[in-house]
Amino acid sequence: MRSLFVLGSLFCGLWSAAALAAEGRLLATGGATSLEGAAGGGITPWAVLAGYGERGEWGADVFATRVETGDYRLDAGGVAVAYDNRVELSYARQRFDLGNLARGLNLPENSLSQDIFGLKVRLFGDLIYDRLPQVSLGLQHKRQKDFLIPSLVGAQRSEDSEGYLTASRLILGGAFGYNLLLNGGLRYSRANELGLLGFGGDRRDRHSVLKEGSVAVLLDRYWAVGVEYREKPDNLSFAGESDWADLFVGYFPNKNLALVLAYARLGEIATLDKQNGVYLSVQGSF
Repeated sequence: MRSLFVLGSLFCGLWSAAALAAEGRLLATGGATSLEGAAGGGITPWAVLAGYGERGEWGADVFATRVETGDYRLDAGGVAVAYDNRVELSYARQRFDLGNLARGLNLPENSLSQDIFGLKVRLFGDLIYDRLPQVSLGLQHKRQKDFLIPSLVGAQRSEDSEGYLTASRLILGGAFGYNLLLNGGLRYSRANELGLLGFGGDRRDRHSVLKEGSVAVLLDRYWAVGVEYREKPDNLSFAGESDWADLFVGYFPNKNLALVLAYARLGEIATLDKQNGVYLSVQGSF
């Protein structure tokens, strides 16, 4: 709750800077914020940058997200700032409540957390107005804060860096008259469960090239529905790591607020299977 209060205070403080946001970008084209703090979808980023700032302007996002599966809970929050529609800097803190697993196995810790520092650069193209899709290159440095449990199950390190390349295109009228958002990316990573279970493992300790992507249909100016997919590595022998997918609904009442509700299929997490549940995210944009 303290982290949500801090984010709320930051949201209020940044509200006075909303005039910096551009009026030209279409509503919802700033996307939401991913669990790791980069602009885009919920479980995978898009090539877009935070906020609605255009050339020579600033943009910013603050967000808070909760994922509940019944056995586990993940809370994430953070901030991202972009300039010139060219470069984005982001920070996110994640806290993973081990819930039933911690109680059942009498684990020494009942939660895991990490900090994520991100950089994203738009390389070329535009989401709508260029012949080429918008293509961005991202880098994330992750620091796992509670490494005892990950080290006991085979994780090799408590911090690591990973990169991703993503391309996004909004096709006006591309889905039976509705606007269609297509996004695809490749990630170079060895993070176990986003990094919450450390990096590398006893089974494999090298980076993998992982696929991710999303499709969204903008039903009108305010509503979007879509699906996301994210491939995951499988570095630890104590438990399998499943690919993630979700079905989401996004509501964008104006350029300062976005709400995303999703049903997430997360599969096996730390020996517990069928971890499916609800994803809710609130974002303020400027």
